[in-house]
Amino acid sequence: MDLDFALILTVAVLVAGVIWGFDLLLLKPRRQERTTAALARLRDGTSGEPAAETVTAVTEKEMREPLLVEYAHSFFPVLLVVWVLRSFLFEPFTIPSGSMLPTLQVGDYILVNKYAYGLRLPVLGTELVPVGKPARGDIMVFKYPENPAQNFIKRVVGIPGDRVRVQDGRVWLNGAELPREAVAFPGAEPWELYFRENTGATRHMIRHEDGREVGSPQDEWVVPEDSYFMLGDNRDNSRDSRFWGFVPDRYIVGRAALVWMHKEPGLHLPSFGRNGKVQ
Repeated sequence: MDLDFALILTVAVLVAGVIWGFDLLLLKPRRQERTTAALARLRDGTSGEPAAETVTAVTEKEMREPLLVEYAHSFFPVLLVVWVLRSFLFEPFTIPSGSMLPTLQVGDYILVNKYAYGLRLPVLGTELVPVGKPARGDIMVFKYPENPAQNFIKRVVGIPGDRVRVQDGRVWLNGAELPREAVAFPGAEPWELYFRENTGATRHMIRHEDGREVGSPQDEWVVPEDSYFMLGDNRDNSRDSRFWGFVPDRYIVGRAALVWMHKEPGLHLPSFGRNGKVQ
């Protein structure tokens, strides 16, 4: 089962905040009243001023927060900071599959810029403050349209109004084929084909497998308003818009910004040789 961490974190912040607010407005004033009454009784039963240690002990006892409130008081500021950072600034992701090879590898840890495409409400994805829009060539994280609880990462190829055609491994955008050139790739098998392709203003690597072309239900699409057409860089091993259609604007999560760590699956130490900007 895919856990929606954004939803879990948002609920945790709300619950902790409500408990803390309830205590601040209702419970804490009552504890203060009990403390005042207890200290008054203490002074009435004592000749002279009670000892400071006794006053402190009575105050601590009467003002002690319930355990649930204590936890909420402790965790709410931390949860709130994490929620703000993760929701509006940067969010870490791990690359679980090879659909974006060779650009992104399995085990890459990336940071996703959450404000590049506008400040959005967590969970709902509603844009609050427009900042920018996805551009052709961007690598974008989004909610998988067939299962919004799951995040996907692909490259933006078509923006609203574009006509996209994919045939025989080649891509046409508004009638013009995307320029590409074959390149040698270190350690590649004879059946692996690598190209440097231009998508918008971005030059990036793509991968094909000789003799294996992925078939799709159709080969031409017109991108509707507020939607995007996505392709994986590993063209013959990517389930993308060729199969499930377009990404609605409300499903945008953010733009992949940089690789900050890589870790091979299993018992391997992390490495940092791949650190750098995602292109």
